[in-house]
Amino acid sequence: MADELENVVFVGKKPPMTYITSVITAFAIHDEVTVKARGRSISLAVDTVEILWRRFMKDVEVKSVKIGTDELKTRDGTLKPISTIEVILTRGS
Repeated sequence: MADELENVVFVGKKPPMTYITSVITAFAIHDEVTVKARGRSISLAVDTVEILWRRFMKDVEVKSVKIGTDELKTRDGTLKPISTIEVILTRGS
């Protein structure tokens, strides 16, 4: 399972440069990297991909974007829907 997650970057509440560095590091090993986020972190994931593409790796291409909804269990036990995004990036030629 660790090999499967090696090329996945989960975006949370840290500054974008943290995630950009992680994506660049993952591209050193893999040809394809996935950026995932959910909830309020979705806009940060989009910013991360845009900054990466515009400033650091102009040969990065978006292979696909998947959006969806997960159900998150709250403290009181109810299920709450939360939006998700998955951006799959590849290195262009």
